[in-house]
Amino acid sequence: MAAPPMTLQRTPFYFLHQQNGARLVDFAGWEMPVQFEGVMAEHRAVRERAGLFDISHMGQLWVTGPGARNTLDRMVTNDIVSLAPNRGVYALLCREDGGVVDDLYVYCLGPERFLVVVNASRVDADIAWMRERLGPDTELEEQPQRAALALQGPASAGLVAGLSQELVSLAKNGVVEVPLLGFEMVAARTGYTGEDGFEFFGPAGHVHKIFEYLVKKGKDAGLVHVGLGARDTLRLEMGYSLYGHELDETHSPLQAGLGWAVKLNKPFFVGQETLRKEKSAGVARRLVALRLTDRGVPRQNCPIQFNGQSVGAVTSGTFSPSLNVGIALGYVDSRLAPKDAAGVWSVVVHGRAVPAEPVVLPFYRKQRG
Repeated sequence: MAAPPMTLQRTPFYFLHQQNGARLVDFAGWEMPVQFEGVMAEHRAVRERAGLFDISHMGQLWVTGPGARNTLDRMVTNDIVSLAPNRGVYALLCREDGGVVDDLYVYCLGPERFLVVVNASRVDADIAWMRERLGPDTELEEQPQRAALALQGPASAGLVAGLSQELVSLAKNGVVEVPLLGFEMVAARTGYTGEDGFEFFGPAGHVHKIFEYLVKKGKDAGLVHVGLGARDTLRLEMGYSLYGHELDETHSPLQAGLGWAVKLNKPFFVGQETLRKEKSAGVARRLVALRLTDRGVPRQNCPIQFNGQSVGAVTSGTFSPSLNVGIALGYVDSRLAPKDAAGVWSVVVHGRAVPAEPVVLPFYRKQRG
């Protein structure tokens, strides 16, 4: 007998997405908009003006209490002990063998109050992993009735200026608990697109008011609704890893090129000893960034070749709307494609080896002028 179909979860903005013409898909068990007007148009709107993303599917975990700071520091790869109030930091949860449980953001709202934002597909796994390792005087709870929005693009600061000047004065990776439109919520200035932007976290009723405000205020600024499709092309142009693609429990953060978020010299974190050994020995496989030099759109699992030999596979690939070329991230065998070796790269797309060149990330660099 066939299993009954899984009921997808819906964010508080689901019906508004329908009204705005969203094409909805299953994403990590959530019915999410993949596009509204279209991926290319939404992508360019974020690069040139502003876009509004529903990120309510992402987990929001409160870690609180006198032991919260030390507990988090022992859990994640980055330095939490010295994380200042009203600052956020990117970090990873690792298994003892160095595999990535999840990548996340830790926001410090006070000495004993931290908001941890995790990937939608990993919420249950993260909570179970963290509960097993909770230190003394530490509590972990989910944000009840959670909702979240991300506003991204060069027009973002102007749009939030009417909400709070405190938000506009936030530095990159700054975070604050602040009353907005009469409701207390958490607002951060982080971003996942390479553009300036803000995130809003809190109960659905509070964040809904922000949604209404930004949509109304953004009409004159060219604000658009943005789906998962453009979110992916934007993050890939910046070379940002995505869990389930570049990151999973079989790859380490060092293999993924995230050594900058791994503090091997701090006293302890789960997986630290394994990662120390891996760094000393050198990674057996490594993430590379490739830009196609001929026509073709690379996709996940496309073979990567070096000097005509298959050496790995694409983890994320797309056509870059900003660069008008195919771009890809993928893992390769370090022995078959040594880091500093000269050679000819290609990506096999529909059976054809398309020439490519290695790139120092990010693929897209914003023109300053």
